[in-house]
Formats: sequence, structure tokens, C-alpha cells
Amino acid sequence: MRKLYYAAFGYMILGVASGLFYREFTKLNDFPEGRFTQLGLAHTHLLTLGFIILLIVLVLEKVFALSRSKLFGWFFWVYNAGVVVTSAMLIWHGSLTVLGQESSKAIAGIAGMGHILLSAGMVLLFLALGTALRRAQPSAEGMPRAEVAAAAQG
Repeated sequence: MRKLYYAAFGYMILGVASGLFYREFTKLNDFPEGRFTQLGLAHTHLLTLGFIILLIVLVLEKVFALSRSKLFGWFFWVYNAGVVVTSAMLIWHGSLTVLGQESSKAIAGIAGMGHILLSAGMVLLFLALGTALRRAQPSAEGMPRAEVAAAAQG
């Protein structure tokens, strides 16, 4: 649970810092106010995908002990890699836009890989959650399956 807490806290700080960077970087470079750049999207991606989603996963961990699933570790690292790669490409591409430079197909491709990692992480999360839900599902007598198994053994 501490990993989730620290990761969510880190994304909160990065999200706020990226919003500050967006505002100051566009001002410093006389970028027209209101003109679109992907730089502004990094703020919301970091706060939503990093901070808010991981806080929700923290609650799910507390309720269902998701980390007991072998897939949970995979979820954590794959999902976080996706958030970092996606946000980094938004910042890189957006900064190039503000500076008036041309972006490349490589940036778009790497950003796409970030989105694929995010998707794979979400699939892993749902698989781990499904396992946890089955583990917590009460049996016919009203006891969780793990308790029924423990009672049968001893």
C-alpha cells in the first residue's frame, strides 16, 4: 500500500508542477494564450491517470488486498511506465509546439507505446481485481472462500 501512496503523491506533485511549467513556459516564450499545445494536457494526465487512479487503486487494495495477486506487481510497474511515457511525450511534443519546432513521428510512436502500456496496465488491474473478488466472494454459508478453506484444513 505504501508504494501506491508514494506513487500517487509523486504524481500529484508532478501534475501540479507540470501545470506550473506549462503556464510559465508559454509566458516566457510569448506563446499565444488559448492556442492548443499538448503541453497543457500533461497536467491533467498526471493528475488523473497518476494521482486519482492510484488513489482509487489504493482504496481497492485496502478493501480487497489486490497485492496478493501475482498480477498486481505487473499492473503497478506497467501502468506507471505508461503514465510516465505518455506524460513525457506530451511535455516533449508540447514544448516543441511552444518553441515553434516541428514534432516527429517518433514522438507520436513513443506516445502510442505509452498508451499501450496504460491499456495493458488496466487489463492487469482488472485481472487482479477479478481474482480478489473471487477470493472475497462468500460461500453458501456466508464465509469468504479463504476462511472456508482454512476451516476445512484445520
